[in-house]
Amino acid sequence: MIEVKNITKSFDGKTILHDVSATFYTGKTNLIIGQSGSGKTVLMKSIVGLVRPEKGEILYDGRDMMKMDMKQIKAIRKEIGMLFQGSALFDSETVLGNVMFPLVMFTDDPYDKILERANFCLDRVNLKGAENKYPSEISGGMQKRVAIARAIALNPKYLFCDEPNSGLDPKTSILIDELLSDITHEYNITTIINTHDMNSVLGIGENIIFINKGYREWVGDKEAIFASTNEALNDFVFATRLFQEVKDYIVSHGTTKRPNANDTND
Repeated sequence: MIEVKNITKSFDGKTILHDVSATFYTGKTNLIIGQSGSGKTVLMKSIVGLVRPEKGEILYDGRDMMKMDMKQIKAIRKEIGMLFQGSALFDSETVLGNVMFPLVMFTDDPYDKILERANFCLDRVNLKGAENKYPSEISGGMQKRVAIARAIALNPKYLFCDEPNSGLDPKTSILIDELLSDITHEYNITTIINTHDMNSVLGIGENIIFINKGYREWVGDKEAIFASTNEALNDFVFATRLFQEVKDYIVSHGTTKRPNANDTND
């Protein structure tokens, strides 16, 4: 479990996070949502330790990162897996080489054990047989699965995902969501997902934190989100959902012409 308590962060005199508190539960998919510029990315970077808040607590199973020195923070980071928005694969490495990279860098395991673990992770994300391909030779969805395999290679306790469905079609996005959810429950990971994708929210949102203008305004699950009386949340949810439906219509029909009441299937 990760807890943040009363986090405040400013840049150039402008406060981005205002006294934010939230709990991210182990074995659940914890989603951070909000409009662009709301502060959700700064919140995730604060939790990981990429930026340092002016005040507050960041507790990894009771261990306060804010009170740690760099050596202690590095030790915590060995327990963290990261899934970046653009996958961040090494173009010059094969799929297998990408997954082996953190094992080579951060363990003293012999080569045969590293190879076994990397192949296990690739098999877990349904990429068996693709190990000798390069990132340029596989689809965006497969690249994302390689990135997930790499993120779980060190058997992390905590998994951070930054816009995991960015650039993916709706069908592939659902597959990635289901994979992240399955891995979270199977390995009892504390998974935190930063997302704009309302399909993800409604599909796998077990613990949802809504950030608005730097404040934590709402917490709940995917069932509770439609019953919310928070005006800002409702504006975000339904506006984003409408945009996604229009986008999906354009993709499926190959046209930007909007349907109207006079359209027929004749």
